[in-house]
Amino acid sequence: MRFVIRRFLLFVAALLAISVVIFAALRILPGDVASVMAGLNAPPERVAQLRSQMGLDRPLVVQYLSWMGGLLHGNFGTSLLTGRSISSTVAMRASVTFPLIVLGLVVALAIGLTLGVVATLATRPMVRSAFHFLAIVGGAIPALWGGLLLILLFGRGTGLLGVLPSQGFPEAGWGSFSSALASLVLPALTVGIIDGASLMRYTRSALGDVMQSGYIDQAMACGYTRRQAALKVGLRLATPQLVSVVGLMFAGMITGVMVIENLFALPGIGTGLVTDLGNRDLIAVQSELFMLAAFFLFVGFLVDLLHRFLDPRLKHAVQGGAQ
Repeated sequence: MRFVIRRFLLFVAALLAISVVIFAALRILPGDVASVMAGLNAPPERVAQLRSQMGLDRPLVVQYLSWMGGLLHGNFGTSLLTGRSISSTVAMRASVTFPLIVLGLVVALAIGLTLGVVATLATRPMVRSAFHFLAIVGGAIPALWGGLLLILLFGRGTGLLGVLPSQGFPEAGWGSFSSALASLVLPALTVGIIDGASLMRYTRSALGDVMQSGYIDQAMACGYTRRQAALKVGLRLATPQLVSVVGLMFAGMITGVMVIENLFALPGIGTGLVTDLGNRDLIAVQSELFMLAAFFLFVGFLVDLLHRFLDPRLKHAVQGGAQ
């Protein structure tokens, strides 16, 4: 319980620090936020109106506390360009981005864990070298190029096979479940293949280290074959290390899918953030950046807890050190 409380306090402290950085960044940059949003040739009356509307004429401490108070109540503010609630806009975009990340992670796990185990268990040097080469090539593929290649192969209307949609998201959203899911298949494959190649290298390395330890010899002495010992003992011992890798990969996908969303014309958080930056809707950008940072920190918090739960040796080490 003390460990959980300590990690939670660190999470809250990091979140507050990030909020201060994001808030200050939009006010330390050269120029006035209202002037930037109003445009270069905006009359002074328009700039003054924006400053009053955005609350920029109030002290900075008051502005920050007002913004944080709104965030705590789930109120991200109102877009000055569209007049819509930023919370509803972000929620709509998140309904595209987060399913895409989850599907991409599923693909990455299926590829990375499976091929990583197969590569570790391979005994022929040529086969091991082939898997090593595959992991390097797959991880080196740029996301943009990989996505274009999948569009040319499977994109409906332009691809060689033409079986999957390659642009857009249904207007009905997840109300049209089959169409929504089909529109995310190619983007998820693009993300999953690249991250799966990286996960394959980590799996091969972590499981390879365990295979050279005495745990596998003990399991084989109890009657397990090498394959059974790797699957039932090796993977379990390598799981804490892989959980950390998968957690960071999952959090990193939130920024990695920005390119993919723009390529496949998906109305997700990445596309929306680029659009808001181009439209100078800095109030929306401020809240969206905070949400992304909070998500990244929260995933790290969960990974710490899960790593502690899966590896009892950490608990015993801390208790031994305390004694």
